[in-house]
Order: sequence, then C-alpha cells, then structure tokens
Amino acid sequence: MADQPRGPDAPEERASATRLPRPLAAPVLTFDLAAEAGRLRMESPWLQRGRNAVTLVKYDDFRVVFMLMKPGTRLQEHHASGRISVQTVTGRVLLHLKEQTIALPAGHLLALERELVHDVEAVEESGVLLTIAWPGGAARG
Repeated sequence: MADQPRGPDAPEERASATRLPRPLAAPVLTFDLAAEAGRLRMESPWLQRGRNAVTLVKYDDFRVVFMLMKPGTRLQEHHASGRISVQTVTGRVLLHLKEQTIALPAGHLLALERELVHDVEAVEESGVLLTIAWPGGAARG
C-alpha cells in the first residue's frame, strides 16, 4: 500500500500542512484512535473525498497508518512491497483480492503476503489500522 501514491498516505500528504508535527519514531508511542479519527474528520481529504489517513509510526522497515473511510469509498487496486496487516477498528471493510473477497468487520485482522494485489472498500464508516513491514528496511516512500 505504501508503494503507490494512491495508497493511504496520499490523502495525508495533502492534509499534513494543517497537522502539528509529532514524533513518528520513539522508544514508546501511544495513540488514542478515537481522537485520531476526530482529527481526520476535520481535514479536507475526509470532507472532499470521504477518506483520510495519518501515519502514526514510521521506521525504515515498519509503518503503521490509521485510515478513516466513509461508506462506499475505496482504495483502488494496489500492492505493497512488504507484508501487511489490516485491522478493522470500527465499521466494516471488504478486502478484494484477485480470486476472493474477504469481509473484515470491526475487531478482525487480516495478514497479507507482500506483492498481493488488492483493494479496500468501506461498507460503512470504518477506521482501519494498516501495518507494513519490509524485510531488511527496504521501505519505499
């Protein structure tokens, strides 16, 4: 997901001018996801396109992104060069793979091998945690 500009980081880039800087790497980081969702709902990507994202943790080999999506919005087909996990915190999303669709209601987690082409569709307003891990610190983007 992080390899292509249409992934979850694209809306964040447009919203970052209004965000206060904060550490993305530290020995300990904690997050209030409800507060993060509230902030994402105030930014223009959410208001204009129905989705928004923020990178919470960023290392060379590891990334955590929190995405918020309105019903019917979709992250178009893409892939990640690292292994990913997708955890639905609130709502319900569908993850479309080439040969199957997997429903991920709140409280569910999916792990995908690297380079698997997929897209994500929100069935209802959804908060999703995306984790990406790259072998040997080979992150792109």
